[in-house]
Amino acid sequence: MAIEVSDGEAASRLSGAADAPEFDRDLTDDAFLGGALNLLQMRSGYRAGLDAVMLAAGVAPAGDGALRVLDVGAGVGTAGLCVARRLPMAEVALLEREPELAELAARNIERNDLGRRVRAMAGSVGAAVADLRALGLQDESFSHVIANPPYYDVSAGTLAPDRLKAGAHAMDGDGLERWARFMARMARPLGVALVVHRADALPQLLQAFGQRFGALTLLPLHPREGEPASRVLMRGVKGSRAPLRILPGFVLHGEGNAFTPEAQEILRNGGPLLPLMGK
Repeated sequence: MAIEVSDGEAASRLSGAADAPEFDRDLTDDAFLGGALNLLQMRSGYRAGLDAVMLAAGVAPAGDGALRVLDVGAGVGTAGLCVARRLPMAEVALLEREPELAELAARNIERNDLGRRVRAMAGSVGAAVADLRALGLQDESFSHVIANPPYYDVSAGTLAPDRLKAGAHAMDGDGLERWARFMARMARPLGVALVVHRADALPQLLQAFGQRFGALTLLPLHPREGEPASRVLMRGVKGSRAPLRILPGFVLHGEGNAFTPEAQEILRNGGPLLPLMGK
């Protein structure tokens, strides 16, 4: 999900995008991180872009050096695979509800030669313990749990006609509560939760995550200097009692439609999102 439609497409076009092989006429082959990562995506319907790359840029190794990452609602794997490409010590699990997207995520792992450190599986937020164990997932076992949840309430408007796009963009009104509960369940003690969402959903984010994570840190993402934030990245630590912090906003675009140098460093070079890491 992108800050603007053009931003999401631009995030993958920084190194170009092409049609997927001839036998996959419904797919495109999109380059991320300056061509360091090439991902198959559906030609129509839900397409990941800038938000997923910014989410991945907020992940840093834990204090003990461990980096086990769960990407919840992973889609075709964009955020989790960006983490794996950026950080060679990362082990990443991609959890996606829709089997078609989970299969694409598995293909993306293979074609980027990341099979030793990344795996994809079809499963739902809030799945039973036995079902998760069957997938090789254990409660409280991840140093980082990241998510780009659906941004809209299914009751708030007309759903997209494409089933996969509708599921990626909208969820039930209590959806954030369920996602926060699941992310807290999967994060280890002092593990990190990292979420990107609409800026106007901040009250719901704080309500859902504030009772489960401490040291909440908010980074507003502004399309341009002087414009209101349209997205927010939120980081929390399980079991921490540290107070909330709101960081100065991160500006994505400079003059015209060009990305700022700071945004380019993340989107093209796979750089870290330093403000969210206290640097």
